[in-house]
Amino acid sequence: MDLLEFYYDNPPKNEHYIERKLQLSNKQYINLCGARGCGKSAFILDYIANSKKNILYIDLEDPKLLMQTYETLPIDEFIKEFDIQEIVLDHYTDELDLELPQVAKLIIVSRIPTTSQHFSIQRLFPLDYEEFLAFEHNSNETTAFNHFLKVGTLPLSALYQKSLSLNLKLFFQHQFIENEQSLMLILAKYNTQPLTTHQIYTYTKEYFRISKDYVYKILKQFQEEGIIYLIDNAIKRSGKKLIVYDFALAKYLSTQHSFNTNFDALIAMSLIKHQKEFKTLGVYGYVTTNNELIIPAPFESEESIWVKSQNLYSKYTQYHISKVTILTVANNFEFIIGKLSFEAIPYTEWSIMDDEA
Repeated sequence: MDLLEFYYDNPPKNEHYIERKLQLSNKQYINLCGARGCGKSAFILDYIANSKKNILYIDLEDPKLLMQTYETLPIDEFIKEFDIQEIVLDHYTDELDLELPQVAKLIIVSRIPTTSQHFSIQRLFPLDYEEFLAFEHNSNETTAFNHFLKVGTLPLSALYQKSLSLNLKLFFQHQFIENEQSLMLILAKYNTQPLTTHQIYTYTKEYFRISKDYVYKILKQFQEEGIIYLIDNAIKRSGKKLIVYDFALAKYLSTQHSFNTNFDALIAMSLIKHQKEFKTLGVYGYVTTNNELIIPAPFESEESIWVKSQNLYSKYTQYHISKVTILTVANNFEFIIGKLSFEAIPYTEWSIMDDEA
């Protein structure tokens, strides 16, 4: 059987897919991108399974392409013969330098966004809390959120919660090559900490034999892919706050993470997923472009927050803060100091409200 005909007749199946919020646009050229493990292939296979169009799916990492390369496939002839309306190229990278087929709709799936201006970029992130609830079979809200805080935001972990450590181990070994693993161990250790790229290299070389050029190169690739984010500080110019894209993976790779660390990283990633522009306000929280200050405070009482807010009021006014939102695990309260309003709200409510805004 011809390889293209085999691909067309035997598209991969995903038996455990849970629906995501993202909807593909109607553009002719689409680049679905996102960090490893966020569910891109599962998403696109579900799209194919529910489409009534003739779609050809090609996995560019399929071992069968080692014997018959992509360049030798008679794609143009196959499009005409089988009336192919859409083609999906999974595991695509610009470095492959492929001659892309001419078809009514072309979807390329990649970790790093393509530099081609022909493509509409659509990024898939790891799960947000509302998406996680679709994976969660427990109807008790407290239990569901506790599971979320335990297993994190990778779809694989959400699907197979009982074997979390084993799944994360296999994921880490399979998805990251050796030197990437070394760097990820350092990044996980310093998750939510302010630091410079040079400091990351300095910490890495204390444990591993790895070149400065390689560290800088991979850090750039990790940022482009969405493995890590370096958040600017509104107060200081040197050093940016490091956020690893999945707090559960960072916790698995380190023994130094507290609940507060994970909660902090979760909030930062929520802002990123909702495409909010923000910076850190030193150690005080995250400040958005509309001057809202968001403070992670999972268990603090109203009295404790009120005292701290009184002490920091001049700092808040100095940076023109218009509103302070305190994110908690379960507490709700409000108060006003001067002309500044403070509202504490559980993360589970805030994350959904923010999504609807």
